[in-house]
Amino acid sequence: MELSSDERRHLKALAHPLNPVVMIGNNGLTDAVMREIAINLDAHELIKIRVQGDDREVRVALLEQICQDLSAAPVQHIGKLLVIYRPTGDAKITLPKKQGKKKA
Repeated sequence: MELSSDERRHLKALAHPLNPVVMIGNNGLTDAVMREIAINLDAHELIKIRVQGDDREVRVALLEQICQDLSAAPVQHIGKLLVIYRPTGDAKITLPKKQGKKKA
């Protein structure tokens, strides 16, 4: 799922006050962690995930794997926090409308 820059900016603003709902510990991305992420995405659409560990490449790989496996979109990766978005059938979050190219 791809987000436009306007959609991403809108979701970042909505995510700012959120607290992380899932924590990925030393065991990495286990089945239980993936289930918990999926449950929270179904409930909230937009969630923060905290990742333990100092390796940035590992965090980027985790973000990509979560988004690919759960058909979600990466919104932001800042420090040890990942923000992901997946719309549900009864959309709780309304994204800004995509704008066409403006004529000069």
